[in-house]
Amino acid sequence: MEKMLCIAGFGDNSTMFAPILDTALSTKIDTIPFDLPGFGAPAIEHKSTTLDAVAEIVDDRARDCGASVILAHSVSSIIASLAAQRGGSPIETILSLEGNLTAEDAYFSGTAARYDSPLAFREAFLDRLSAMAADKPEIARYRAVVETADPPALWTLGRDANRFSADHVPGEALAQSANAVYLFNPDNLPEMSLRWLKESNLPRIELTNATHWASVDQPELLAAKAAEALTMTGVL
Repeated sequence: MEKMLCIAGFGDNSTMFAPILDTALSTKIDTIPFDLPGFGAPAIEHKSTTLDAVAEIVDDRARDCGASVILAHSVSSIIASLAAQRGGSPIETILSLEGNLTAEDAYFSGTAARYDSPLAFREAFLDRLSAMAADKPEIARYRAVVETADPPALWTLGRDANRFSADHVPGEALAQSANAVYLFNPDNLPEMSLRWLKESNLPRIELTNATHWASVDQPELLAAKAAEALTMTGVL
């Protein structure tokens, strides 16, 4: 059975993928949620949590367990792209769950660049999420997880994602790195990313009515569409 690493988006951790472990997807592919350093796993000692540093860890984990597929959420789509580009990486397929396509997609992570310290960013980010969470349980869950994240890791990763998005087009990096399929609800994407997706040849599958955290609120739908994507790419 093929193996698939699941890596969460900015500030989140592997618990966001727990619901899909109880779906039929786990009978078709060995589904392995994986915590990133500072986000469910210990932060990298004496090393900044940049995109490249985390991509190296993801690549190492893929090699260790023999995973050829990554299900990557949000900003972790960039991380998966960088991991797949490393020499000899076993990563051949990326399922990008509303991963960053353009700079506008860094609407959470990119704001870290506005702050001069990890604690200042953490406080402002949590306040922002509190204001958004009043009538959105998916945001309330996300805020609770972000509160457990390592502040320097959160700040460093956010600032580096902002830099990457200024210097590159994340969607192009995704399309060039591996066999990629984009899983998304159009209602969740900014206009710039919708335009980029419309003009690109990146294979895509829509997730009707799902929030940005489809693995949490629509696990059965995501599992079915992920299986469809894996069939499209020849994994299943």
